[in-house]
Amino acid sequence: MTQKADIGFIGLGVMGQNLVLNMNDHGYSVSVYNRTSAKTDDFINGPAKETKVIASYSIEQLVDSLESPRRIMLMVKAGKAVDAIVNQLIPFLDQSDIIIDGGNSYFKDSMRWSKELEEKGLHFIGCGISGGEEGARLGPSIMPGGSSPAWPYIKDILQNIAAKVADGTPCCDWVGESGAGHFVKMVHNGIEYGDMQLICEAYDLMRSIGLSPSEMSTIFRDWNKGKLDSYLIEITSEILAINDENNVPLVDSILDTAGQKGTGKWTANSAMEEGIPLTLIGEAVFARFLSALKEERATASSILAGPESSFHGERDAFINDIQQALYASKIISYAQGYMLFKTASTSYNWNLNYGGIALMWRGGCIIRAAFLDKIKEAFHDNPDLSNLLLSPYFAEQMKNSQASWRRVVAKATEMGIPLPAMSSALVFYDGFRRERLPANLLQAQRDYFGAHTYERVDKPRGQFFHTDWSGSGGDVTSGSYNA
Repeated sequence: MTQKADIGFIGLGVMGQNLVLNMNDHGYSVSVYNRTSAKTDDFINGPAKETKVIASYSIEQLVDSLESPRRIMLMVKAGKAVDAIVNQLIPFLDQSDIIIDGGNSYFKDSMRWSKELEEKGLHFIGCGISGGEEGARLGPSIMPGGSSPAWPYIKDILQNIAAKVADGTPCCDWVGESGAGHFVKMVHNGIEYGDMQLICEAYDLMRSIGLSPSEMSTIFRDWNKGKLDSYLIEITSEILAINDENNVPLVDSILDTAGQKGTGKWTANSAMEEGIPLTLIGEAVFARFLSALKEERATASSILAGPESSFHGERDAFINDIQQALYASKIISYAQGYMLFKTASTSYNWNLNYGGIALMWRGGCIIRAAFLDKIKEAFHDNPDLSNLLLSPYFAEQMKNSQASWRRVVAKATEMGIPLPAMSSALVFYDGFRRERLPANLLQAQRDYFGAHTYERVDKPRGQFFHTDWSGSGGDVTSGSYNA
């Protein structure tokens, strides 16, 4: 009798191939299928040669090659491709078989599939995976969520192939029901957008005061030895040190237009739906949109005037200020991301483990950073922490960094250098720490033109009032709601 495989795998792109090889390295037999048979052959006869990987050339053959309950991971394009594969799989599956979507799917799609498959007696796991090509091969961060009865059947495989922190703890644990896994991955990607934009702004500031890419490479390498220690800081240092075939910095030859696959936009849209001021990630998304307007920006640069101010001051001191501003802004990005987690956890009944999420991001993923340990500690010390900024460690960091942060934003404004992420982070910080904002006037304006009513500081919350401001209005008021 032919030995059955431990897990099936559909989709042999770069990430898919490396995850399969990672599973093989950990002793699991994997049966693979790709829509294009030639890609299956190339993989079996190339990277997977002399492994236990089994080739399948149809969905039915793949399903038949697996032990029960069948575990099948998809690594295909989000949306229609996932829908098509799941629908092809369903007729061949038995009760309690498990489909694991490891791609960058939208979390509401995962919620839909979780519900539909559970009604059929099947299980669906929406599994966020981060780490890129290297992470997939050597150990990514894995964020599974969905049908909880399936977790015991996939736990060992996922935790064994995941990255490990220093004490051996895997960067993979159960996130929550329904679409929680892909939601956590979506927010991860949004924070990734923010981190990358912040680093680009630090780079732009240092370039504006005359530093070469080589000099900046050294600075980023030094920063990576301290509290900014992270994968993105590390690779930025390496990127800035590379010259092209003409022996000039390669980064200077790259067109300044950024691409995106949409997960940052999903994060910003979710924040809008949940009413969370995810300002930094929103600005990071908009910065990519602005970068795409290359031809318009080229025209505008010859027409629109800006300040003629140049940098005057102590360069080393300003570089230190940039470091502090970068760190403070990074904290804001994570604080906002965790605000979204808290609200969504309530909206979708997920009961997310906030400290555990930080641990899952500590290794393997793109945003892995030393300071994630501090986030884990913050929620360990106070599981009911309402906002990351209110933990003693992060409150102290904001206190220590804000003078530098303000100097950087002020100097950039004087010089006409856009800092959408850093400056929006500072604006959020100043708004969040203010007991009273000018929204009282805004609400009065709404009541004036639309009879939207208002609450009073001298009355209990929940009591609404209306004023006939012009003397020509009436007593009829608009319904009170938030939209």
